[in-house]
Amino acid sequence: MSGRARSLRELRWGTTDETQDFGRRLGAMLRGGDVLVLTGDLGAGKTTLTQGIADGLGVRGPITSPTFVIARVHPSLVGGPALVHVDAYRLGSALELDDLDLDADLDASVTVVEWGAGLAEQLSDTRLELTISGDDVRTAHLVGIGDRWVDVLDELASVS
Repeated sequence: MSGRARSLRELRWGTTDETQDFGRRLGAMLRGGDVLVLTGDLGAGKTTLTQGIADGLGVRGPITSPTFVIARVHPSLVGGPALVHVDAYRLGSALELDDLDLDADLDASVTVVEWGAGLAEQLSDTRLELTISGDDVRTAHLVGIGDRWVDVLDELASVS
């Protein structure tokens, strides 16, 4: 980790509405350059969480899984950062993710990469990694890498 701050939190959601509410709170705290890496089984709630993040950011929707287009850009409706929503499920390597040329949008946008574990870490030295598991009650393990995420995770945990 070479001295970079690492913050850990665990949260639970019982409903899709709770997942989206958390996403809204998180989205309202995000800024251009933020990278989120979402991991979890099929149907765990990655896209549902991203829908809430999009609401919190105030970007144009609808937010659907970009499985077949790989990446979709949602411009801001409120003068904030755009949302770059990536589905890395069909990508075979970090090299294929690099071919998407996401670097061009990284500083100005919030980038959310579903199925990004093992692929998207190269996008930023500071990022929020969320692993979602469970069927009826979702458990989200949040790992913030970099100083940026210490206060964000503390604030999110205090209202969850």
